[in-house]
Amino acid sequence: MKTKAFIRGTTLLASALALAGCGSMVPGGSSGAAPGTASTAARAPARPATGIASAPQSYAASETDRGCLADLGASGARFELLPDTYAAPGCNKLGTVQLSALAGDRSIFGVSNLGPVRCGTAKAFGDWARFGVDRAARQILGSPIARIETMGSYACRNVAGTERRSAHARAEAIDVSGFVLEDGRRIVLRRDWNGGDAETREFLRVVHRSACKRFGTVLGPEYNAAHEDHFHLEGTGAKFCR
Repeated sequence: MKTKAFIRGTTLLASALALAGCGSMVPGGSSGAAPGTASTAARAPARPATGIASAPQSYAASETDRGCLADLGASGARFELLPDTYAAPGCNKLGTVQLSALAGDRSIFGVSNLGPVRCGTAKAFGDWARFGVDRAARQILGSPIARIETMGSYACRNVAGTERRSAHARAEAIDVSGFVLEDGRRIVLRRDWNGGDAETREFLRVVHRSACKRFGTVLGPEYNAAHEDHFHLEGTGAKFCR
């Protein structure tokens, strides 16, 4: 017999999904539903969280996450709400979504190689993609974005050389390595940050500055050698931009 807590949790989750307007779409394609429209599969209740040891279980989105999901759905992003999971001490995927597409001013574009992302980080990423990346591509390069290429999001690991967990261990960071334009051009940070033509270099610096306005920590090729091939976009807290 289902407990009252479980029934209440699944009811809250169904409400959260309705607010979020989750949909599914393959990058660059069409789901057949308007942005922010929930699919039948997305309405299914999420599984209970898989815990470690005595870690608390989570059955439904928190009130804060429900508001974030609603905002993310209203932005036109296509995504699925994921169940909470705990992988190891300091490593978890709580309140995460799987993004499949983002909305620009005039079109929908894809994201590649992106795993679970906390909703707040996903919302900042969607805003940056639309107002920072897509608009800069149109204005500077003369073509809208077709896809943002990433090196992933969630990874249960420490910050290199430390005992401190990385923001990636909480699915609060995304590493962006390049951009594909609708006209077929592909811009890659490792090659084009310093080696691209003048317009491409300007575009990359504009989108870097734009990211610094929306994320808490932004690290790029000028920070250190470990970031020469990507932008590290992390959270929405205290600002650190390099």
